[in-house]
Amino acid sequence: MATSQAPTRQAITLKGSCSLVTEFFKYAANTILFQRGVYPSDDFHMVKKYGQTVLVTQDLALENYLDRILKQVNKWLLTGAVTQLVLAIISKDTRIPLERWVFDINVVEPPSDSTEPPPPKPESEIQAEIRSILKQIVSTVTFLPIIDDPTVFNILAYTKDSADIPADEWVDTDPLAIEASKSQQVKLRNFSTDVHRIEAMVAYRYEG
Repeated sequence: MATSQAPTRQAITLKGSCSLVTEFFKYAANTILFQRGVYPSDDFHMVKKYGQTVLVTQDLALENYLDRILKQVNKWLLTGAVTQLVLAIISKDTRIPLERWVFDINVVEPPSDSTEPPPPKPESEIQAEIRSILKQIVSTVTFLPIIDDPTVFNILAYTKDSADIPADEWVDTDPLAIEASKSQQVKLRNFSTDVHRIEAMVAYRYEG
């Protein structure tokens, strides 16, 4: 007699986790650029993602730029070569860094004291964690200093020495750090998959 067995949910694969993390960076970057006024609000439109409404750029040049960057980030994630991504907001006129949105990328290590792997993390739980981070990015406008000057942004990737870096698109650059005496930091929420853990924070210039 045939017996039916409840389907078991598989752990998210490396490839699946890399896609989730890359997609998160896309929406996080768009949210930051909108909330901090780096691009006009008219350049964004609303889409449904993670069970909520998020804003995504309609500026074709910006969309293509982010897509190129994220394609490379996904490759680095697959090889474990990228350890941190930073979105820096800079004064267009003075080139002074005003904010650094930092995303640390860690590989989840299995527990060494047990041979039993942890149960796979439900995707609904991962999406809920991502929702919390995006909502927190939106709420930061309540305490971040108002930016009156025109701004530009730069995305920095911190990679291991072994990383394969396309010379035509990525160059060594200034870390765009904010002087410690003028920097305030706020730790944001994090999210994790079965493979990666992403920890977020924002550092901002405060000369009060």
